[in-house]
Amino acid sequence: MTDPIVIEATAAASPERVWACFTDPAHIVGWNFASEDWHCPRAQNDAWVGGALVWRMEARDGSMGFDLEGTYMEVDAPRLLAWNLSDGRAVRLELTADGPHTRLVQRFEPEHIHSRDLQTQGWHAILTRFAAYCTALPG
Repeated sequence: MTDPIVIEATAAASPERVWACFTDPAHIVGWNFASEDWHCPRAQNDAWVGGALVWRMEARDGSMGFDLEGTYMEVDAPRLLAWNLSDGRAVRLELTADGPHTRLVQRFEPEHIHSRDLQTQGWHAILTRFAAYCTALPG
């Protein structure tokens, strides 16, 4: 991975619950957006080596949207997911149990259109929303 951006978050949930929230399309649509003016209306996620992910991200007002697409390269439930995005950039998510919490560390190769700071902010906002989503689930 070339000069990755590293972001972190903590969820008050077990690694198994965090894994389920990250890999189940019914959950992905509940957390996969950086701000309230965006949403993830649909998701496909086949979390096995060679499996595909296709997450639709759209502005709620319909003004723009895109599909985030990739292929899983490593899958080790409930500790590790690594995938390559359709543009070839690598992403790696590590889950580590820390008592009743799970520490999430995500590394990703930045693209060359937006600044590193903007990418860090956007991806961190999504990871933080994800951690909050897992934490808020009952049970």
